[in-house]
Amino acid sequence: MVKKPAIAISHLGCEKNRIDSEHILGLLAAEGYSVSSNENLADYVVVNTCSFIQQAREESVRTLVELAENNKKIIIAGCMAQHFQDQLLEELPEVVAIVGTGNYQEIVKTVQRVELGERVIDISQKPTFIADETVPRYRTTNEGVAYLRIAEGCNYRCTFCIIPHLRGNQRSRTIESIVAEAQQLANEGVQEIIIVSQITTNYGLDLYGKVKLAELLQALGKVNVPWIRVHYAYPTGLTAEVLKAVKEVPNVIPYLDLPLQHSHPKILKAMNRPWKEAINDEIIKSIRASIPDVVLRTTFIVGFPGETDEYFEHLVKFIKRHHFDHVGVFVFSPEEGTPSYKMPDQVPLEIAQERRDYLMEIQQPISNRKNQQYVGKIVKVLIEQENTKTHQYIGRSIKSSPDVDGVVFVKGKAQLNSIIPVEITKADAYDLYGKVVQT
Repeated sequence: MVKKPAIAISHLGCEKNRIDSEHILGLLAAEGYSVSSNENLADYVVVNTCSFIQQAREESVRTLVELAENNKKIIIAGCMAQHFQDQLLEELPEVVAIVGTGNYQEIVKTVQRVELGERVIDISQKPTFIADETVPRYRTTNEGVAYLRIAEGCNYRCTFCIIPHLRGNQRSRTIESIVAEAQQLANEGVQEIIIVSQITTNYGLDLYGKVKLAELLQALGKVNVPWIRVHYAYPTGLTAEVLKAVKEVPNVIPYLDLPLQHSHPKILKAMNRPWKEAINDEIIKSIRASIPDVVLRTTFIVGFPGETDEYFEHLVKFIKRHHFDHVGVFVFSPEEGTPSYKMPDQVPLEIAQERRDYLMEIQQPISNRKNQQYVGKIVKVLIEQENTKTHQYIGRSIKSSPDVDGVVFVKGKAQLNSIIPVEITKADAYDLYGKVVQT
């Protein structure tokens, strides 16, 4: 019997890319390949790359160069493979295969072809594949958390974004398929499911002819998982029906991730965002009126071409006015192939970086005040890590999403992957501190 090669995977990029990595691992493991994260012991290393912005590409390149210097046979997958296939093949002779964002489902065949001596290029120019509950998956998150992709691709054409070119147009899964995978995850002991796609609030538009996020959330309410969290909720899609579902479906937690990107109408128009006027004030008021205890996270881009001091000050006032629970700020990255790459009035990088730092300084006391409100209260916490030296646990409440928000440091006895009551005794701008409430 011929021994199959050992394969390691190096994952880079967002949680949507993570799901691709998990399917790659699942497909290989299902066929009997030895898979791990140990690149030193592997015959091949699959690098699932990110190409969203320059910083992400630099990280991907560093990983690839390091592996090449160690004489590893490399299979490049993901967005950078889709974006720069010719350059990667030319500059890295160690690359034995290039796999596009819509082709990773053929990873087993790719490895088999490589084993026969072929240098494989498997890239669809217009990706159409989206994995469903029937595609094997090996989760790389901790035991209690899983991401659930409800759609792939994007029909919007924001002028700064390369994703539609790399991932294709939106293609939604059926409600039945999503619920089936959610139930699989619940059966595996998952405590929190995080719904993701490029535009979650457009879910179903391509498949059903109308948006079906509210119906999907209601269907997921019947799955026996304690927490369901919604990411990438464009505010224009937060209809009264969706807000009602977030408020009333018991396991859908009152947390919304809103990628606003800016507040000034001229910048929004230049970005070609789906809302091109300064309507965000009313949207946020409507969300908070519908869900009084909602936790709001958002992201902004500073330094977009044409962002004057006046437009930036508009954003500063917007953040001060709305008191978001969590804010992420990114410096504009000019991506070749997008309209914003050649726009006039490019903002110098040092100014954009100063603006980012200033926004984060403004947000810090807001976040601190938000967190101080939890002191003295009892909140439910999902326990995710244990420090064996200090006997302290680390977890998250519903107010915080993994990796992007803060955590809760917990003293007392607890079990990993359990949701327990914790009394908050201290808080800072980022994290909460508490002790287990004995029941």
